[in-house]
Parts: sequence; C-alpha cells; structure tokens
Amino acid sequence: MSELTFTLLRLGYLVLLWVFVLTAIGVLRRDLSTRTAGGRVGRRRARGAAPSGVVSSGAVPPAPATPAPAPASHAASPSRLVVVSGPLQGTSLPLTGSSILIGRSPGSTLVLDDDYSSSRHARIFPQGGQWFVEDLGSTNGTFVADEQISGVVPLPPGVSVQIGRSVVELQG
Repeated sequence: MSELTFTLLRLGYLVLLWVFVLTAIGVLRRDLSTRTAGGRVGRRRARGAAPSGVVSSGAVPPAPATPAPAPASHAASPSRLVVVSGPLQGTSLPLTGSSILIGRSPGSTLVLDDDYSSSRHARIFPQGGQWFVEDLGSTNGTFVADEQISGVVPLPPGVSVQIGRSVVELQG
C-alpha cells in the first residue's frame, strides 16, 4: 500500500475515535440533564406543591464528632428509619443517638445498591431533640418532600426523603 493510503486510514480512525468520544459525552450529558431537570420537576408538578415549611436552607451546625444523645422520647418521636420505596423496601433501621450514613459505600449504615445514589449520598442525624437530613454533595441530589435540598434541613417524622430510587421516612 502507498503512503497516501496509510495516511488516509490513520486519519479515518482518528475521526472515528472522535465521533465515538463526542457521542458518549452527548449521551452522558443528556442522561444527567433529563434525570435532574425533567424527571424530578415533572413528578413534583404531578403530585402538587410540597407542604410549606418542610424544606428550608437555614444553616444548622453539623453534628458533633461524639454521638449526640437520643432525642427526648414522646409520642411524636420517631424510633426507626424505614425504606418505604425502592429496591430495599421494607428495610427498617432503629434510630439511636448516632447519625445514619446513606449511600453505596460498604461503610454506610444503609447501603443502597443503586446507580443513582452516590457513595456517601446523605446522612440523617439527631441534634437538639430533632432529626435533620444533610445532602453530602451527591451527584443526583437528595429530595425531601419532592424538593431538592442543599445543606442541612429539619426532617419531621413521616416526610419522605428520596435518595436515588429509594425513599426513606422516619417513623414512630
């Protein structure tokens, strides 16, 4: 074969490689933007507005390094974290004075086998007699009552927290 043929073959392979790379990037961008914008917003509108006052972005200091004492027990005090929807539906964790780490990491308290959750996705922790949920910088976000949160927000019992394909609630 001639030098020109080899040069054209090399150039053709290079163009084919760039087409593949750009196609893969386009598919990833489309997948991420569809899940965060269209999928979540559509469900929120279909279900109606979230209850007012449930999600706030007020800053609450992080839980101390030592486990905080369990919240004072009374009738409305939750005693367990229950997975109400998703692959682990029916799983229940007792609430103690320590925080619950949720994610794909084997070191998490609640390990989710879910491609839409991050390794360290969110944590639920007690502080001052109340429970809080915190998004830990996850890729796909944490949703409390169908509203995406950033930072630490209070978590009343019975309010749903969506992490990937799983939904968890604090229950009594």
